[in-house]
Amino acid sequence: MDARSVSAVQNYAAARSATRPEPASGAAGAAIRSAAADFAETLRQGEQMAKASMVGDADPHMLVQALAQTQLAVETAIAVRNKVVEAYQEILRMPI
Repeated sequence: MDARSVSAVQNYAAARSATRPEPASGAAGAAIRSAAADFAETLRQGEQMAKASMVGDADPHMLVQALAQTQLAVETAIAVRNKVVEAYQEILRMPI
């Protein structure tokens, strides 16, 4: 093994920590975690309301409201996903 390959391995090891992604932190990370938790909670409530209405324990109006909230949450998640994909594709089109 010559000195150039040893140097390349050492340089790669030193650069590895600089390229390792960091977990989301700060206000943005907290906002993302909060939005994901709210989304999951909305889906859970909609599912519980649907189950309760199937056995006759829930008001039909509450079921419609829960389903509307769930639909809005899913549509919002899809819109966010589409924007993220669009931004990623825009980054890929940038010249290097």
